[in-house]
Amino acid sequence: MIKAAVMGYGTIGSGVVEVLQINQKSIAGKAGDGIEIKYVLDLRDFPGDPIQDKVVHDVNVIVQDPEIKIVVETMGGVEPAYTFVKAMLEAGKHVTTSNKALVADKGAELIALAKEKNVNFLFEASVGGGIPIIRPLNSSLTADEIEEITGILNGTTNYMMTKMANDGLEFEDVLKDAQERGYAEKDPTADVEGYDACRKIAILTSLVCGQQVDFHDIHTEGITKISASDIKYAAKMGRSIKLLASSRKTRDGYQAMVAPFMLSPAHPLYNVNDVFNAVFVRGNVLGDAMFYGSGAGKLPTASAVVADMIDIAKHLDSNIWVEWSSKKLTLSDFKEAENVFFVRTSSGKEIIEKVFGSVDYIDAGIEGECGFVTECMTEDAFAEKVSEIKALSVIRVGK
Repeated sequence: MIKAAVMGYGTIGSGVVEVLQINQKSIAGKAGDGIEIKYVLDLRDFPGDPIQDKVVHDVNVIVQDPEIKIVVETMGGVEPAYTFVKAMLEAGKHVTTSNKALVADKGAELIALAKEKNVNFLFEASVGGGIPIIRPLNSSLTADEIEEITGILNGTTNYMMTKMANDGLEFEDVLKDAQERGYAEKDPTADVEGYDACRKIAILTSLVCGQQVDFHDIHTEGITKISASDIKYAAKMGRSIKLLASSRKTRDGYQAMVAPFMLSPAHPLYNVNDVFNAVFVRGNVLGDAMFYGSGAGKLPTASAVVADMIDIAKHLDSNIWVEWSSKKLTLSDFKEAENVFFVRTSSGKEIIEKVFGSVDYIDAGIEGECGFVTECMTEDAFAEKVSEIKALSVIRVGK
């Protein structure tokens, strides 16, 4: 029996324990041995819970127990998760985590430490919840050069965009609904401002290029400025608005960004709705592929964590190679990225055409304003032009 510990008994941590119980027999068959939770680290006690006798409050109990081979980190945040995970790896224990903040910030360092100690640091659940994307990038797609990764990587914002489109509601109304349903946190900033998706695309880009991508360097916009009027224009255009996190290989390196896009029905991510996530991948020999499923939630995310535990169980005496060095990758200048833009404005057509030249106008029947779509241009050129008109909103238009 392989002994394991869980650090953090919240939604995901308790889900891991549940998945191990639900599929105990099949997991043992796939892992080559049973996996048993010996400790649960948390600040709280859980009287009446089946794991109440396994709860410990001192991380050193786990660090110093030679029986513990696998440690699951589901605490969230960078600290104290980083300190605890580092201690586990240094003690020769394998670690799997669902913590995207930890992986985005400290991934390269922890991977290097795991290699040094001949153990593993795996993090499938840190991007896309239950969607398998990290393992395919590390194994199934290694014959390809990945030219593009574009994803809907945040279930909260995707639910909100879907709700706005279906019900014609304003941002504040759908945010309240998402919070009442438990899809959005009391403080939803990380989701609605795009920070969560930003960390996830930083992780994916780091894996694709094999170097550390600093998420602070990625241009990030959220959905807080999207209004019901924007939704009307999108509907008139036959498009849907999605918060996309994307990374593309260019002649100058990699471009990455997070921002809302208007997508046409021909786009592979157009029909990804509600709390579902999807990741579109383009390889130079594979062509196009897409991974779709539950991007969050207790059991889907826990399923990905347990899959890592099974992988570790198969490699207790060896390190699974992950190419991700601590050398920082300098991203291509965002200002040179080329996009098509939708603009809502209260300026007249004479001014619009003087500034932008030929545009395609969109009439959504909203008095006192109009919408238009520009030609393809650089972000820098657009920023200069749009400053000369009275823009009410700006949304990029997907190809």
